[in-house]
Amino acid sequence: MEDRPKLNFMWYLVWENRDILLKGLWTALSVSVTALALSLVVGLIFALLKMSRFQVLRGISTLYVNIFRGIPALVSVIWVYFGWSLLFGRNFTVYQAGVIALTLLYSSFFSEIFRSALLAIHKGQKEAGLALGMSRWRIFRSVIMPQALKIAIPNIGSMFIGMIKDTSTFTVIGLAEVVQVTQNLNSVYFQPFVFYTAAAGLYVVVAFAVDFIFRLIESGFTYPKRGTITRFLTRRRRAHVERLIEINS
Repeated sequence: MEDRPKLNFMWYLVWENRDILLKGLWTALSVSVTALALSLVVGLIFALLKMSRFQVLRGISTLYVNIFRGIPALVSVIWVYFGWSLLFGRNFTVYQAGVIALTLLYSSFFSEIFRSALLAIHKGQKEAGLALGMSRWRIFRSVIMPQALKIAIPNIGSMFIGMIKDTSTFTVIGLAEVVQVTQNLNSVYFQPFVFYTAAAGLYVVVAFAVDFIFRLIESGFTYPKRGTITRFLTRRRRAHVERLIEINS
């Protein structure tokens, strides 16, 4: 019976190189958070365009959503990093290319998320606001959008986790995120199982953290108000009011 080779997993290397791994994670989070902020704005704009009374605007939104929703993240980042550089005569950094690629991809998903959330709000609320003399902008900002956000937040959280994971494909353009630094470490120590297990663990921890954060945010949109963030803000507001009362008295 042949002897199996002895496996030598050097798990201590993960701790010794924790700074490098965490730096890669920070890069992935930085790209994802920036792209999230931009894609939310772009997605909301295209959602409103798709709900417009003008057919041309609806057509533009439909074309945008269908195009970028069908492009994989890997193709998108290569297209931006290499193709746009030739098209516009400007060299993008790997960070810029990653942000643009994620924004184009996920704004198309967010557009549909926002559109479905806005359509879920009963039209009678808008009519009631107009009857009370409120402007259309105020109705949208104070009545419609908060309710739509509450509906959209769980899906936004799930998409954000997907954005963080999609940064792993950006190693193809040299973005120093988790997978890239893991590959670099493995090329030095030849411990693929150890380092890729650590990388997988980082993604799982981040997914749990993002889910927890978005659940806290979602709880702030409930009525009556509840949740840790809401209680903290309420305590601060109450303390501020009490200080004003003490000063005036």
